[in-house]
Amino acid sequence: MLDKYNRDINYLRVSITDRCNLRCAYCRPKEGVSLKGHEDILRYEEILRLVSQAVKMGLVKVRLTGGEPLVRRGFVQFAAALKKIEGLQDISLTTNGVYLDRYAQAIYDAGISRINISLDSLDKDKYFDITGGGNLDDVLRGIAAAEKAGFAPIKINTVAIKGFTDDEVLDFARLAYEKPFQIRFIEVMPVSEVNFRHPETFLPMRRMFDIISREFSLELSNEHKHRLDGPARIFKIRGGRGEIGFINPVSEHFCATCNRLRLTADGKLRACLLKDVEIDLRDALRRQCGDEELARLIRLAILSKPAGHDLDCTDRSLKKCHRDMSGIGG
Repeated sequence: MLDKYNRDINYLRVSITDRCNLRCAYCRPKEGVSLKGHEDILRYEEILRLVSQAVKMGLVKVRLTGGEPLVRRGFVQFAAALKKIEGLQDISLTTNGVYLDRYAQAIYDAGISRINISLDSLDKDKYFDITGGGNLDDVLRGIAAAEKAGFAPIKINTVAIKGFTDDEVLDFARLAYEKPFQIRFIEVMPVSEVNFRHPETFLPMRRMFDIISREFSLELSNEHKHRLDGPARIFKIRGGRGEIGFINPVSEHFCATCNRLRLTADGKLRACLLKDVEIDLRDALRRQCGDEELARLIRLAILSKPAGHDLDCTDRSLKKCHRDMSGIGG
């Protein structure tokens, strides 16, 4: 599925719920959000139909996100059904890990073998603060359960925040040295009014790289150059078991190689995280549209994909998305 700029759009991130058991500071506003009703979000059968059609058009990879996907009932059964779609090559999961201890083995048995776990601090008090009351031990048990179940790779996503992450960078690097994990540092993005203080909290990946390089020798990995790989620049730690990844959506744009679409929990298809153009698929699915119309709407979304976004790390007057990250899907 080629867009106007000849990018092969073969990857769909599917938010199956806007609900979450955490309230991370960079994701949801302090006053909370108005959650969608049960009838407002796509049914599992609708998602399966949409993905099946997209696979016929060239889709090969799906990532399940939220909100927190594990809070939605029937997730394991849905994952197993998704795995049966012929032609879908890769299914992965992004989770905050809180419920992973109880579900890891079942998820793995359902056919998902790759997982990303969000973890912004290894300090219990800091983790409690940034997640709005989360328990770090729950996540650590979840990571251990994922490792035991056989997930590979296990990726740990850490949002880099100035004045918060700086003093833990080496702790995360040591974790990657000791464990076969891929620790991925992600620049915080000014999505909606939640991150209105973006210039003050922005921590560039160059700074993170420099801190880690003082203690560890990092070697750029060439093993991840594949059309399904994401935008992270991956480094091996010399002598260690794991890897370090850097995702720089603000300081180093990677829009020229972006291959993804995003499906919101309420059935809107977005071609760019940072642009507000959305194609309503829920309405078409509820009208029992034919496959031809569904394919037309998917192509319309692909053709709406912009050449790039206009973020930078200093602009205080950025045009921000009208949705919070929790409404778009991680």
